[in-house]
Amino acid sequence: MFLETVWFMLWGLLWAIYFILDGFDLGMGTLMPFLAKNEKEKRTIYNAAAPFWDGNEVWLITAGGVTFAAFPKAYAVMFSALYAPLLMLLFALIFRAVSFEFRNKIESDAWRKLWDTFLFLGSFVPALLLGVAFANLFQGIPIDGDGVYHGNLIKLLNPYGLLGGVMFVLMFCLHGALWLAIKSSGELHERAMQMAARIWPYFMASAVAFLAATAVYTNLYHNYLAIPPLMGVIILAVVALFTTRLFISSGSTILAWASSAVTILSCTLFGVIGMYPALIPSNMDDLYHVTIYNAASSPLTLKIMLGVALTFVPVVIFYQAWVYKVFSFKITDKDLASDEAY
Repeated sequence: MFLETVWFMLWGLLWAIYFILDGFDLGMGTLMPFLAKNEKEKRTIYNAAAPFWDGNEVWLITAGGVTFAAFPKAYAVMFSALYAPLLMLLFALIFRAVSFEFRNKIESDAWRKLWDTFLFLGSFVPALLLGVAFANLFQGIPIDGDGVYHGNLIKLLNPYGLLGGVMFVLMFCLHGALWLAIKSSGELHERAMQMAARIWPYFMASAVAFLAATAVYTNLYHNYLAIPPLMGVIILAVVALFTTRLFISSGSTILAWASSAVTILSCTLFGVIGMYPALIPSNMDDLYHVTIYNAASSPLTLKIMLGVALTFVPVVIFYQAWVYKVFSFKITDKDLASDEAY
């Protein structure tokens, strides 16, 4: 039980790290049509994400890999039940990745607009689908005792699922606007901060609506009522959300982004802790839940995985921290003139 619980929490933490890191990429791509007024500002947005986006997606692959290795039954059920949205997510991420590489291959405005459109869709669609997918996991999906899915894509687009999707899009857009403010200067910097200030109340309203709907559509609050100290996660999310707005008002971009990151972390952990010990709840019968008990690999496998993770994850964290430090500067005209710029 101990190892299963450890890997369950690591699973949730990996998803939270992915949302924090790739969230600003997805947010900037979604906001680009509304923030960038000319070619220089579009290239600034591309270059604000370019050194980081592929490294950020390592955490998505890691979260998927952990699901496969630590909880193979959950992996099988999840990827069969959510096959259509996950395939759409995959193609959207592929088109986003290709837009970085192909946009400047041909000197043509139409060619650039085509890849700018793919960047927008490849950012907006994953943000929306991730929210829809996790909201549906929170409320449970129609799986039977054999793990067979009895729903379809349309059923995933229910009111609670769509509310989760809208909240994720707003959360990532706020996070992305703040990252762009960190990496830019001048009018684009000011516009990004103003956008963050405009998005904040809509994100807060969606978060409040999502928390209220969670009480109606899910059993996530059961664990919190059973163990009241866990409410600290929700309180942390609220404090971080309001702190983000405070730092936006004071113009402290880095602190505002850090507070936004804490908001994403605590929002993700809120859902993960509420689901425990279920990985994929069934809304057909409680006996059909895929849990850490009936989905986990053998204790030996979990022990070996823990040793590997404790050895190599710090190396990945160190390398990624080094990359963020190297590319921590604001993007200037000189950077955009470089042959290595996007």
